[in-house]
Formats: sequence, C-alpha cells, structure tokens
Amino acid sequence: MLEIGSKAPDFTLQDQDGNEVSLSGLKGQKVVLWFYPKASTPG
Repeated sequence: MLEIGSKAPDFTLQDQDGNEVSLSGLKGQKVVLWFYPKASTPG
C-alpha cells in the first residue's frame, strides 16, 4: 500500500479505445486515478 503523498509506481493500461497509456507518459500533467469495484459485486 502506498503512503499518503508518495508517488504512484509507473504502470501501463489500455484506455477506452485499446491504446496503451503509461503513467510515465503523462508526466507533468494532472492525473486522476479512479478505481471502482467490478460491476454487480458487493462493495
């Protein structure tokens, strides 16, 4: 688990169009990460 104020590790994921996006590729920009539980699961 990350501590408050620590930097997130670099990662690469696909966007809604299937293009790969890396956190390091967004350096210098404001980024919001939003995590949510899988649909139809408790939580």
